[in-house]
Amino acid sequence: MDHQRISADVVEHKNGKYSRIQDAEDPRLTLFDKPLPCCGCGIGWFSFLLGFVFPLMWYYATFLYFRNYYQRDPRERAGLAASAIAALVCTIAVSIAVLVVVL
Repeated sequence: MDHQRISADVVEHKNGKYSRIQDAEDPRLTLFDKPLPCCGCGIGWFSFLLGFVFPLMWYYATFLYFRNYYQRDPRERAGLAASAIAALVCTIAVSIAVLVVVL
């Protein structure tokens, strides 16, 4: 019976669906065998890298971070947090530059 379920999981995986990989000792440690969007690096890291060219991407990722987008896939959390920090640093740098030019 278990052998049939494993075979069904393999067929679903080949069809593009993802299947759960469970730890026998701790069922809470569940990962999904599904690649992240944006070339496999996730929206957060993709926004972080693209933010060096288009800084508004950092603010978009910050919005996603504060809207708890990472609840859908916890692997997104680190990239979204890095983008939020980059947006904060960018805001401080622009504020200081504007103050120096104005004063």
